[in-house]
Amino acid sequence: MKTTLAGEMIAEFLGTMVLILFGAGVCAMTTLFGKGVPGEVINGGYTNINIGWGLGVMLGIFIAGRITGAHLNPAVTVSLAAFRGFPWTKVIPYSLAQTAGAFLAAALVFWNYHPAFLKFDPALEKTAGIFATFPAFPAFPFAGFLDQVVGAALLLLLIFAITDERNHPAVNFAPILVGLLVVAIGMSFGGMHGYAINPARDFGPRLFTVMAGFKNNGLTDGSGVFWVPIIGPLVGGLLGAALYDFAIRPHLPKE
Repeated sequence: MKTTLAGEMIAEFLGTMVLILFGAGVCAMTTLFGKGVPGEVINGGYTNINIGWGLGVMLGIFIAGRITGAHLNPAVTVSLAAFRGFPWTKVIPYSLAQTAGAFLAAALVFWNYHPAFLKFDPALEKTAGIFATFPAFPAFPFAGFLDQVVGAALLLLLIFAITDERNHPAVNFAPILVGLLVVAIGMSFGGMHGYAINPARDFGPRLFTVMAGFKNNGLTDGSGVFWVPIIGPLVGGLLGAALYDFAIRPHLPKE
């Protein structure tokens, strides 16, 4: 049975929603249940955050993988359109579905942890980072931009390597491997700008923070940092995909 565009969008919506539920959920756990000291985290801290996001990606892939291949990320969608023949006409619908899924997931996480938000940050002045990413060094935004480019380039380079049947015939392990890949990127390139490496993962929840009244949202607070995790992953994704196709794929066996 051929899947319709509506069915594909539902799959991308739900897959991305699952990804963000686990990702934003683990950020809420490590931030809101500390000892009340701003910036202090518990429950494994950064290690748990990396593992939570990686598992979220893996589980989101299991939701949408059979229907769409589980893009769950506009950077993946654009790179597949540029290098794998994915229809450009579907890029915007997929990206909208991904962003909407991320938005709803952020709302659900906020609703679930609302009492903890009221206790830890009643004015919503310091916890938008649970949902969206921000630069570690605001005076040097292009350092975070480079971080996003490198992280997304690694993401697409390795996704192409993992899912290429000419390179790895046993692609049934792809969801697990991609999840571990996200953990590795977070551990190695997560400090400068939170390793969004996914425009929908960042912009959907950031839109929610604006609507929910978070002060430090990166979109309406005058900082203007919202563009970094949008443009950086798109550029990095294309670079990583190109690197794989021009440097590795031509040398693989044809069968």
